[in-house]
Amino acid sequence: MKFLADECCDLSMVQSLRREGHLVDYIQESEPGQNDDDVLTNAYLEKKVLITEDKDFGELVYRLKKKAYSIILLRFSPSQKHEKMEKMNFIANQLQSKLKGNFLVVDAEKIRIRPLQM
Repeated sequence: MKFLADECCDLSMVQSLRREGHLVDYIQESEPGQNDDDVLTNAYLEKKVLITEDKDFGELVYRLKKKAYSIILLRFSPSQKHEKMEKMNFIANQLQSKLKGNFLVVDAEKIRIRPLQM
């Protein structure tokens, strides 16, 4: 599974996923300041699961009907950094079959999965 981490994501989470053997491109390393539209388009064209903490991606795919391969929206407070990394590792290792074509909203208590419009 290939991931694209938005620049708002923590470097420590990106590094944790990489240590687990996942391919993770990180906007902060490759093209900081890239606009959300371009991030979403690149993830779609490259068939990468977009990891973000930016709620604007929900508006892009549901209201503006932009195409997306898969999106994981992380909703954690700064004090929940450890829980966020644990959830993300769980998703990457155990829920791969549920990623393509879905929008996941993830917080400390639950993972909500909603289909994307294809």
